[in-house]
Amino acid sequence: MQQYEVTFIVDPVLSGDEIEGTAKTYLDHLKGEGCEIVHEEHIGLRQLAYTISKRTTGIYYCVEFKSDSGTIVPKLELALRRDERIMRFLTVSLDKYGVKYNDDKRNGLIGKKRMPDEEPVKAKESDGKDAPKAAAKEAKAPAKEEAKAPVKEESKAPVEAEAEAPAKEETKVPTAAAVTTTATSEEE
Repeated sequence: MQQYEVTFIVDPVLSGDEIEGTAKTYLDHLKGEGCEIVHEEHIGLRQLAYTISKRTTGIYYCVEFKSDSGTIVPKLELALRRDERIMRFLTVSLDKYGVKYNDDKRNGLIGKKRMPDEEPVKAKESDGKDAPKAAAKEAKAPAKEEAKAPVKEESKAPVEAEAEAPAKEETKVPTAAAVTTTATSEEE
């Protein structure tokens, strides 16, 4: 089975129901031709790089599907060309690298920023060839944490000293109430 991906831009002037109906029309068209829908993504409203039909934005949809033969692609493209609601479309035949990339992207392995404390997600189990490298990385990891710990302790000490210093100065400065009470006590 060959895997394809079609991305199309729907006119943003349409109502929400009409936009959803447009996408559903092409999903039903693909299912009716015997295609298996792998993934459907509503990307949403995006700014266009250049104006298309006096529009600067568009609603993006991306549908990934499998087909036994490529005969569905010309039929689908003809339907997309005839539809006034579709501003642009692009159909791509995916090779094995494109399929793997899309799978990894859906699983969160690509495009997701990890926090420094999180462990990386492993796609495959190690077969033993990389065991020495993995052991070396694990051995280096605690050394990095130990090196960072004293820096954090040193940075706290000056901050605490600075916090105490303004408190001492504030006690030396007389307030307006203290000045007025002193002046009234001298007059008496």
